Amino acid sequence: MSEDSSRLIRSEFKLAQAEMTEKAKGMGAGIGGFSAAGLLAFFGFGVLLAAAVLGLATALPAWLAAVIVGVALIAIAGIAALVARRKVAEASPPVPERTIETVKEDVQEIKERAKS
Repeated sequence: MSEDSSRLIRSEFKLAQAEMTEKAKGMGAGIGGFSAAGLLAFFGFGVLLAAAVLGLATALPAWLAAVIVGVALIAIAGIAALVARRKVAEASPPVPERTIETVKEDVQEIKERAKS
């Protein structure tokens, strides 16, 4: 029985490792894509900010136009940070769910065999 138990434990560790590796690969590819998109959006947003300042500068002094755009950006950043903080708090950590379920089943089976 101890040999079966150690074999079961080793196989569960292998399953957990394979499951976490699979999840990590998918996350890595997604993170790379988001990084490229974020960099391009960053530059595009910078150009749009310059255009907003230049547009406001036609009706207001240039310094005031820049202050208005800067304050608006800080307010938007604060809102985004609050939303992101809530999302992070709600997110569950990456857990090998299948492995946990099979370990529970294995423990139950071992208990039943031990009673016999």
